Amino acid sequence: MGAVAQALLPWFEKNRRLLPFRQEPSAYHIWVSEIMLQQTRVAAALPYYERFVAELPDPAALAACPPDRLRKLWQGLGYYSRAANMQKAARIVCEQYGGVLPASREALRALPGIGDYTAGAIASIAFGIPAPAVDGNVLRVFARLFDDDADITRPAVRRLFTRRVMEQMPPDAPGPYNEALMELGALVCLPAAPRCDACPLAALCRGRASGRAAALPCKPPKKEKTRLPVTVALVESPAGLLLQRRPAGGLLANLWQPPAFEGRTLTRDQLDGELARLGIRVDWEAALPAARHVFTHRIWELGGWRGRAAAAAALPDGYAWARGEELAEQYPVPSAFDAYLPQAGHRE
Repeated sequence: MGAVAQALLPWFEKNRRLLPFRQEPSAYHIWVSEIMLQQTRVAAALPYYERFVAELPDPAALAACPPDRLRKLWQGLGYYSRAANMQKAARIVCEQYGGVLPASREALRALPGIGDYTAGAIASIAFGIPAPAVDGNVLRVFARLFDDDADITRPAVRRLFTRRVMEQMPPDAPGPYNEALMELGALVCLPAAPRCDACPLAALCRGRASGRAAALPCKPPKKEKTRLPVTVALVESPAGLLLQRRPAGGLLANLWQPPAFEGRTLTRDQLDGELARLGIRVDWEAALPAARHVFTHRIWELGGWRGRAAAAAALPDGYAWARGEELAEQYPVPSAFDAYLPQAGHRE
């Protein structure tokens, strides 16, 4: 056993968080948790995880879930393509592996939405397969351990760090080792302020010895995000709140939202013209407050108007009136519109 594992595994045994997917570490539970934890903090993801596995307890249930219901279960986590890919993968698991995730890193890696890290996490934790699970936390730990200021976004550097991880992996405990590295990065080897005094690897850490730990790892500066104006029409009628379904591809695919016009700043008169095409006449009541929503590569700068429709017109395909209970249970609406839905009285 390498020196890293020798110091790390006893620390992990004493300090590991009692997370629900660790209480029942099935391959399916690990898979769901790892996909949810991409781009999402553990504390924020836990309630979603518990609801998700309660309603969809295995790959067969996930494969059979109506897509809108799946998106509703995912609502608030963002990056909805993660859920869509999970369902595609679950259907393959049911068709090709009898509804059980395969005990092979290569077979897991071939499933939609499962990359190197997730395949390694499932393979090592669920099946005890010696496989790397190198995420941002692990890269940070090893950059500091080796006092290495190479750019961790470069594939060659990630391969080097992965080899280092594998050199220290105990063959009889790959799952606990991978989990311990993730836990160390989440609880102790923090991005801005590493807690070196509480670190079980402090004596081995070259970054701590050089005084550079807090400055590592190195990444190139982030590109500035594109800013887009979005005009929102928050329209209510006796039949409920007006919603439109987003296109089947691209950002927030197939989700529902109040009518929104991306890349355009519209006046009330212009909104009248757009809604007239739907057969809707609106009595506008007030401007919506400015809001913003940050995506990975863009920022929406939202504004618009709130009003009431004179009557609940029949709507074309892709539009619906949603009452409060329907909005809460049936229609998945992205969190980009959270600033506005409470004003309509429909957000739970």
